[in-house]
Amino acid sequence: MALSLFTKTKKAIVERAQDDYVTKMRLKYKPYYHAMESQQGTHVRLQGRDMVMLSSNDYLGLSFHPKVIEACGTAAKTWGTSTTGARISNGSRAYHVALEEKLATFLGREACHVSVAGYVACCSAVATFAQKGDMILADKNIHSCLWDGVRLSMAGVERFSHNNPEDLRQILKSIPHATPKMLLLEGVYSMEGHVCRLPELAQLGEEAGCFTVVDDAHGFGVLGRQGRGTVDHFKLNDQVDLICGSLSKSLASTGGYVAGSRDLVEYLRTNSKQTLFSAAISPSMAATASASLDVMQSEPQHLDRLWKNTKRYREMLKGLGLDTWGSETPAVPIVLGSKELVYRFWNALLEKGVFTVMSIAPAVPPGKDLIRTAVSALHSEEDFEKISTAMAYAVKQM
Repeated sequence: MALSLFTKTKKAIVERAQDDYVTKMRLKYKPYYHAMESQQGTHVRLQGRDMVMLSSNDYLGLSFHPKVIEACGTAAKTWGTSTTGARISNGSRAYHVALEEKLATFLGREACHVSVAGYVACCSAVATFAQKGDMILADKNIHSCLWDGVRLSMAGVERFSHNNPEDLRQILKSIPHATPKMLLLEGVYSMEGHVCRLPELAQLGEEAGCFTVVDDAHGFGVLGRQGRGTVDHFKLNDQVDLICGSLSKSLASTGGYVAGSRDLVEYLRTNSKQTLFSAAISPSMAATASASLDVMQSEPQHLDRLWKNTKRYREMLKGLGLDTWGSETPAVPIVLGSKELVYRFWNALLEKGVFTVMSIAPAVPPGKDLIRTAVSALHSEEDFEKISTAMAYAVKQM
């Protein structure tokens, strides 16, 4: 009999991870975690093959803009690669403050705080301001980072039907007016490509005394004057308390931001654990975002080309009879309705040299399994010819 000294006790959590069905399927079919070998603009190289990238959030194509690249490199030479610290202690630098002031001015806000990731920033915008005893009114289709903020806040939550003011109105009737309330929305819903019905929803929030938070990660750079976002698009700055979002999309960087009144931003800096205990954004990424913001304001052709490309792409998909879920923006889903069809369609596009992303339930509602695509200002005539051929081929494989 073996000595107990050499008997290894089974670990339930290890076994759970090893037996996870979803992980096994991911490893079998390999739809995610593809590592590109190189990239130049909208062209990537994967497993030795050249492909058109059709799922990047680089809406304005600024990640390859010469001025942006130059700013990124110069910052590292000037400041080094990292502050290696949190903003509250030893990690704050002059370039953080300069970027925050520039973003705040652009968004028409008194103040802004920049943090290490969009996920962190948006989560903090919820978790810091809502608390136990409050009620959060949330669109059912908000992003995972916002749902994590809801859970961390310990506030109550009522979900209303996606982009449905009437459903919100009915729910609000059952909540005492004196209850502190947060209205939680996205400016542009990234899976659906829908623009928030902000005028109606924000007005209901105002009447009910809601603290309104808009995650505009996919509206920033896309809607509004010079890309100021969804709130500016609807001219509703006075009805939205906080705007949060990401630097990793139209601003071609990494990081996130929360913008609002000075009182709210200072409260965040005092009370947000996500903010207090996260390392600061790097010099290069701050400089990248700042330079991208300058380009957005000085070179309007990028936004014009984005919308021209978006119109062309949507017409292409419509001509093929594909369901784009009523997308109104450069985030364009192709809804196929089952994970089997999504996998076949995705694989067919890959065969023809077009890279996209699969999104299946529970990441999307049941029956809305889809291919997530996104248009960039950088997509060229040759890109669209290749995309068109690939889409026609994929339709035939269904």
